[in-house]
Amino acid sequence: MTQDSSSSFLDHLNASQRDAASATDGPVMIVAGAGSGKTRVLTYRIAHLIRQGTPPDSILALTFTNKAAGEMKHRIAALLGDSGKGVWAGTFHSVFARIFRRECHHLSYDPAFSIYDSDESIGLIRSVMSSLNISAQEFHPRAIQSRISFAKNQMLSPRDFEGTVDDVIGQKAAAVYAQYEKQLKRNNALDFDDLLLKPLQLFTKRSSVLDRYQYRFRQILVDEYQDTNRVQYNLLRLLSAAHGNICVVGDDAQSIYSFRGADIRNILEFEKDYSSCRVFRLEQNYRSSGTILDAANSLIKKNLAQIPKKLWTENPRGEVITLVRSSDDREESYRIVASIEDESRRNKRGLKDFVILYRTNSQSRTIEDALRRNGIPYGIVGSVAFYKRKEIKDILAYLSLVSNPADDRSLVRVINFPARGIGEVSLTKLENHAEKSGLSLLQAIGSIGLDLPEKVRGKLTGFARMINKYRDLRSTMSLSELARSLVDETGILAALKEENTPESLGRRENIQELVSALSEFNDLHPDAKLEDFLEEVSLVSDVDLSDLDRNAVTLMTIHSAKGLEYPVVLIAGLEEGIFPLSAALEETQGIEEERRLLYVGMTRAREKLYLCHAASRYRFGQLSYMVRSRFLDEIDPLLMRTENPATAVSSAGTSPGLHRTSPRGGRKATREPAASSSPFPAYEDESQEQVHPRVGVRVFHESFGSGRIVALDGVGEKARAIVDFGPTGRKHLLLKYAQLKIEPA
Repeated sequence: MTQDSSSSFLDHLNASQRDAASATDGPVMIVAGAGSGKTRVLTYRIAHLIRQGTPPDSILALTFTNKAAGEMKHRIAALLGDSGKGVWAGTFHSVFARIFRRECHHLSYDPAFSIYDSDESIGLIRSVMSSLNISAQEFHPRAIQSRISFAKNQMLSPRDFEGTVDDVIGQKAAAVYAQYEKQLKRNNALDFDDLLLKPLQLFTKRSSVLDRYQYRFRQILVDEYQDTNRVQYNLLRLLSAAHGNICVVGDDAQSIYSFRGADIRNILEFEKDYSSCRVFRLEQNYRSSGTILDAANSLIKKNLAQIPKKLWTENPRGEVITLVRSSDDREESYRIVASIEDESRRNKRGLKDFVILYRTNSQSRTIEDALRRNGIPYGIVGSVAFYKRKEIKDILAYLSLVSNPADDRSLVRVINFPARGIGEVSLTKLENHAEKSGLSLLQAIGSIGLDLPEKVRGKLTGFARMINKYRDLRSTMSLSELARSLVDETGILAALKEENTPESLGRRENIQELVSALSEFNDLHPDAKLEDFLEEVSLVSDVDLSDLDRNAVTLMTIHSAKGLEYPVVLIAGLEEGIFPLSAALEETQGIEEERRLLYVGMTRAREKLYLCHAASRYRFGQLSYMVRSRFLDEIDPLLMRTENPATAVSSAGTSPGLHRTSPRGGRKATREPAASSSPFPAYEDESQEQVHPRVGVRVFHESFGSGRIVALDGVGEKARAIVDFGPTGRKHLLLKYAQLKIEPA
């Protein structure tokens, strides 16, 4: 291939790809739909530039992952051999760290500067908070770090940031931010955000440096442009200002990382920012069946903020999408298992062919249980197995102590979580005293002769009192009530909520899911003891799930699935409040990003797609009535086939996994769905199936008039709704008495 002429060289591309790869002058935007071969176009474009005489070291190719950068370099080498060496290809952070190390003296940094990872950054923030007498227990350092990171990504200095905050934690973060920056500079260190922010400051303050890099990089290429933030946007604007040779590749329909600072405006407004730009659309999909693509197109066209395009394929039409309806989340998980077994038999598929996707990590728990109980190996990508997550093991340690006060290992794990100010020295003294006295650590806390400061003894005594209190309550409280109360009293949920980062809120949701697991276990085994639950969980924890190369089903969040593809995709939990998330329901931008996220999930499928939802599920320890996701109603119904429980049983045949019961008499894998407990009257949709009103439905109330349901919760007589009645505001209504009437659409 290296001997081909330039024109025949590009003949390996389709017409649209070839046009995009050969347009090498001026600004270019390549709108690359899912599975349309964007990496191929990028590498051929770079190779084409070099073939035309562009020096490799004048080409800057920016990606978001080291894997993508490595793949690009590998493909360039395969096309050009040694003549392709010298291209500046790497992630934004690695490339600009390299530039800044060369030029940092302009901002009074030494080239040997350190780069602090997240833990080192947190450590410095803790130190600053201590010096400012800001309590790390009252204001979580990770919450402070999150605010500082947000400010940096918005290019706000400490003084500018201080002028934007109006809440207590924001004010504390602003104070820490100012001192944190001084400490970083004193330590000749940069944090992760600085790797982009400092080069931007350098280019802004030193025009001679900017001129040099504008001249050096005569061609700029950017992968996944829809994922850029405003700092990256400004860096690219500055570098390309002199020559305008910037080519961005991306898909607005796959912009799903706003929580990391990604700004979809960057790609939506590219034509306005670069008025002379040429736009090329890669719309031929090489991955998915025609049915899957048509379904994804019918969904995403509902977004208002988008670049018009329509994916098409020469692939076969393939099977219709299967819509799996279940009575609750447990049945949903077992019917997912039944679908995998059925697919495996009918189409001779290996377990590697399947991926189960979900919106939040906490959803994996019931799915893992169903896979494990049916003997199906699985692996988790982008996370760890539910019962192996730190926050889950922490709560289990508390429960283990309540069950077994002699469990010293569990006590050591949680004695200072949340932080109680019990240091290593005090803990060592406690351990030594317990060993000499022949006592457990919990017993030693209240024993005579323990030589510790009064303040520390008080904290230890409070901890022991809490554990013993719940030991006494075991006989009077249900397992679910005991767990909920204990978790609340530890203060862990409040601390994670106060931290208020995506990671902490995810951990908080995981803990709430554990409480749901206990409630579900309690319902299945009313006479079971806490020890029985801990025994079952311990069996889960012993499963080795680390080998993702073996023949196993893959589980992951949809965010983790971007860039991947599988023959069969099963998406769980398509219900209002989960997908889309509750936090997104009140903002058009939030709903549109959730819709893009489902679009990404759907287009991971090559041959077969399952969409699953449940009528009820345990949420935060309580059974909640769920409303199916609005997104299911936005997909062309002619492309979907609804699978009812009876269908799942008949199609699964005599699968031994399907009919296996859970330990200690658990329910069977598939069951008839429970009768709906919705207080609303059912109505008929176009497919003549009974459905219930959902969030977004218009209703009429005799006193308040017309309104729109914005939230639903509870079940049966406890079912309630929040209805927005416009001028009269929002009302919280108990549906048993509200007598709401559904208004015609």
